[in-house]
Amino acid sequence: MHMVRKSEGFLDAVYSAGLVVDGTGTVLGCTPAAETLLDRRAEDLRGQTLPSLLADPGHWPRVMAQRSGPVWEGRAVVRTGDGGDLDVAFRVLPLDPGRRSERDSPWLVLGAPHAVVSKWRQDFAFTQELFLQDRIGFAVFDKELRLVRTNTHLLPYTGVPADLAGHRLADFLWAEDARQIDDQLREVLRSGVPLVGVDALVRTLVDPGAGRIMAVSVFRLQEPDGRVMGVTGLFTDVTEQRRARRRLDLLQRATAVLGNSLSVAETAQDLADVLVPDLADTAVVDIAEGVFRFAEAGPDRHRLHLLRRAAAAGPGAGPDAGPDTEPAEQPEPGDVVEVDTGGSLRDRLWADDGPDEHQRVRSGMTVLLRARGKLLGRVIVRRTSVLPFDENDLDLLGEIASRAALVLDNARRFARERRANVSLQRSLLPPAEADTVAVQAASVYLPTDATTGVSGDWFDVIPLSSARVALVVGDVVGHGLHATATMGRLRTAVRTLADLDLEPDELLAHLDDLVSQLTVEAGGNEPGAPGSEQQGAYHAFGATCLYMMYDPVARHCAMASAGHPPPAVIAPDGTVEYVDVSPGPPLGVGGLPFEPVELDVEPGSVLALFTDGLIERGAGDVDEGMDALRQRLMDADALCRPLPDVGREVVEGLAPSRLPDDVTLLLARTRVVPPDDSVTWALEADPAVVAGARELVVGQLARWGLDELAFTTELVASELVTNAIRYAGGPVELRLIRAGTLICEVSDPSSTQPRMRRAHTTEEGGRGLFLIAQLTQRWGSRYTRRGKTIWAEQPLPGPE
Repeated sequence: MHMVRKSEGFLDAVYSAGLVVDGTGTVLGCTPAAETLLDRRAEDLRGQTLPSLLADPGHWPRVMAQRSGPVWEGRAVVRTGDGGDLDVAFRVLPLDPGRRSERDSPWLVLGAPHAVVSKWRQDFAFTQELFLQDRIGFAVFDKELRLVRTNTHLLPYTGVPADLAGHRLADFLWAEDARQIDDQLREVLRSGVPLVGVDALVRTLVDPGAGRIMAVSVFRLQEPDGRVMGVTGLFTDVTEQRRARRRLDLLQRATAVLGNSLSVAETAQDLADVLVPDLADTAVVDIAEGVFRFAEAGPDRHRLHLLRRAAAAGPGAGPDAGPDTEPAEQPEPGDVVEVDTGGSLRDRLWADDGPDEHQRVRSGMTVLLRARGKLLGRVIVRRTSVLPFDENDLDLLGEIASRAALVLDNARRFARERRANVSLQRSLLPPAEADTVAVQAASVYLPTDATTGVSGDWFDVIPLSSARVALVVGDVVGHGLHATATMGRLRTAVRTLADLDLEPDELLAHLDDLVSQLTVEAGGNEPGAPGSEQQGAYHAFGATCLYMMYDPVARHCAMASAGHPPPAVIAPDGTVEYVDVSPGPPLGVGGLPFEPVELDVEPGSVLALFTDGLIERGAGDVDEGMDALRQRLMDADALCRPLPDVGREVVEGLAPSRLPDDVTLLLARTRVVPPDDSVTWALEADPAVVAGARELVVGQLARWGLDELAFTTELVASELVTNAIRYAGGPVELRLIRAGTLICEVSDPSSTQPRMRRAHTTEEGGRGLFLIAQLTQRWGSRYTRRGKTIWAEQPLPGPE
């Protein structure tokens, strides 16, 4: 008897349309499925010959040519009852294979649409191969989540039964792992929504170990009538892929984290933190001692290196140094130890000792930190779990360490350069606090360039003649070392010009000329030089500046601005007002004058000079920033509290956490010279008044109790008044001021500056200014609107 093949499927009598024919091919009977397939009644089909059922009876020889034996299959196009053509696949089976004559033997012809048969055969082949292949675990579960059928490699791990039929996952997997997968199977069984590629940890009861990561996909199975029969699960081992993905993610995360800081200590701690727990359970980082001193680390070819325990992460990480450190030598954080690298720079794994060789687990790794031929330190990591390190882990740690070493070396070089830059900047800026006869001043300065610590804002408190003082605040365009160097040049220039006692607008005009010259030199002055070079040169040297002079005798301020924000005045009643200054162009632009502004200042007032970084707060409006500064100055009680505390409070309250620009605030509490400490006399342009001037000076010094300065001051006043009358004419003004020093001034209408010279022995005159220079602490002259003033200072005698 002929055995039917397993792949019959739709050409099985159960599913297919059937015709019973005799040996001549005449239809003897049919199944109801045949009536439906051919769209003909059974009465019409009986008696028909098979060739007459074809769409083209002439193709009958072609059909018979497909015969390969007693049981054979073929393909033909038949004509249906509605006149259409149908491509069918058929199978011919003998109903009485024992007969000798085929003409006397009945035959069964089974047929189905060729497309349906082809699809079924594809489905069958696909399912069959799923159960035969060993790359993907394939399992069928019933509605109770019992295993019905699996391929031979569902879970090819220790502890999985050979025959899984009838088992549940919890029979051989950890309860936690089995429950997670069962929940997913149950949800798909309930909802019918497929689950694709969900990771699940799989650990067997016999050998839990680190387990394997399986990507699980689940689909619901249904009967032809729609009844649920179970679920199918596909299990793909993606352990290595996921570990590789985690290693790549860790490498990317380490790269991002290690680039966040230029501090050696912070970088070392970031390195330890990023390794735990994704790569190891504990991690320690040792850094070469020279790195903390900003010095060059030792060459990596040397054997002995001094390393400091710089960072640790994970439980118990602090005291663990590595496999080659004795317990008594295990360093604490901050300790320095001498490490012998053996002269061979290699990264390595090490194993903890077990009861025997087979139970040793690779639980630790050591990687050296090397960059630019220098050994900067080492990284030591440990695992306390049963999952050992492998060569891939060592390669990953080595890659992270190489990047960390470059960051550490950059941090070391940056710290060394920053220290030099900060030292330069501090040498170019004045002290934060100043105390003069005219003002008590305090300043706050915050550079925006936190990475280099240097920038271009500056401030200054410059003592002038006659007890006056100059307050200066400036802002150089840009940041960095070049801005600091420009700031130093401009501050020196301002102090030099201030020593000439120029008016504020005149001083800024000279300073503007200087910046314009620097701009031309930097941009090139050759014919046809492009304008972009000039523009770039301005951005290299351009600046804004506010220059203010305060006279404590007259209680008067004069100021001018080169594109700088106006100062604020805190009056004795606590109100804060901004001075109505008409700012000129920034320094280096040229072409426009600077307008001076004068105002009287009440005793005890506080002057606030600042740069735009304090009021330009991100995207906020400048007017809003000035209003906020006014309110902060009022709230800070600057009239009564120490100015350093007031300055810090104002800046901390206004400056954002990340400064978009430098912030400079200079506060100056004004002082006054009492009326009794200054006296002025108007003298006629007559040589006869010189003797009377000496008497006036001596008398005033006697009233002040400064008799010991009478002789010198009498001589100075006599020489200055005599010169004024002889060379300038009248009127002449003589003034004495007692304010920290004794100041003697003589003003006349001449604009000719005096010049000290060394007189020859045969000359009768020319020794007056030389004598004044020898007898006084310092002397000088300044231009005024009505001529000039020559002054000389003497130190006051100390208390007895």
